[in-house]
Amino acid sequence: MKNTYRLIGFVILGIAASAVTGAVCEARRRNAMRRLLDTANEGYETAHDIIYPGKGQRRAKKLRYGPVYPGM
Repeated sequence: MKNTYRLIGFVILGIAASAVTGAVCEARRRNAMRRLLDTANEGYETAHDIIYPGKGQRRAKKLRYGPVYPGM
């Protein structure tokens, strides 16, 4: 009887761990898809690094948010 309860406990623990792992993976996938859709909806001119800049990156002095005309 003791071994049966131990086996049931390990099975339940495994199912719970699988559910948590699945939820974390799904949340990461949804977040990545949301970022990609935001980037795609923004337009061709707007780059991904402008919408989602890195924390440690500095922006260049000539960074422009809009159409870029040659010579300006």
